[in-house]
Amino acid sequence: MIGMEGRLRPVNRRFNHWKAPGQILGFVAPALAFYVVFVLVPAFGGMWYSLTNWNILNPSPRFVGLDNYVEALTQDPYFLDSVLFTLKYVGFMVVFQNVLALFLAVLVEGRTRGRVAFRMILFMPNMISMIIGGFMWLFIYTQVLPDLADFSAFSFLDQQWIGDPAWSFYSILIVSLWAGVGYLMVIYIAALQGVPVQLVEAAEVDGASRFRAFRSVVLPMILPSVTIGVFLSLNMSFKVFEVVYALTGGGPGRATQVIALNIFEEAFNMSNRYGYASAKATLLFALVFAITLIQLRIMKSREVQL
Repeated sequence: MIGMEGRLRPVNRRFNHWKAPGQILGFVAPALAFYVVFVLVPAFGGMWYSLTNWNILNPSPRFVGLDNYVEALTQDPYFLDSVLFTLKYVGFMVVFQNVLALFLAVLVEGRTRGRVAFRMILFMPNMISMIIGGFMWLFIYTQVLPDLADFSAFSFLDQQWIGDPAWSFYSILIVSLWAGVGYLMVIYIAALQGVPVQLVEAAEVDGASRFRAFRSVVLPMILPSVTIGVFLSLNMSFKVFEVVYALTGGGPGRATQVIALNIFEEAFNMSNRYGYASAKATLLFALVFAITLIQLRIMKSREVQL
């Protein structure tokens, strides 16, 4: 055995030497090139255009400095209203999406039969394009639910789900949860499968209830996955566009207009002010970046404490 190890060491050295940084970089170069060309270059290009008055009619934009940012933050009430609505939406989504995903993960993992089928059913909405899903739910809200209310005892279903600002927010929230919960549920299922069953059984033998065992044993062990879930839900919620565009189009009026939809309309449906729209997109990036850093710092410190 000693002689065999001695003969294998040179081979391992040559193998490790073959894994040079340049060769490893060669494997990731195609994906990195796509990322640079289609993500980083447009991102930095948008930041540059946000400092100009560029529109589709002017081939040579003029540098205007921070004027676009000042206008967006002080002279554009529709943009500020969209920021407030988006923050409200994000707050509801982060809480409800993670709580519901974790609840479904615990429920599915607690089953002895049909576990795979339930995973597939709950994850399936994530595989549907949100534009298509939004139009499906638009049909449900405007056609199915009113008819169901007429022919059943569920009269409360006959609401102005799309036309009433009070109900349109909840209609968007329901569709977003339907579409996104399954993805986070899979993450939490993977985390739950990594928790040793012996620890939970030992806590229950010592007299802890199921809820107390989950809170004191399971939750601290899956907290890194909770950090990932909160991060993903924050990121997806701030960039929400398809659901709102398909269901309400930002209406009634501008009552449900999110930041992404406001940017889209500024660039393509109104005055074609691409420079001004780029400034709004940069502000959205800065907002998401700042909140994400705060969230990661808080969650990481919580992981260390536990």
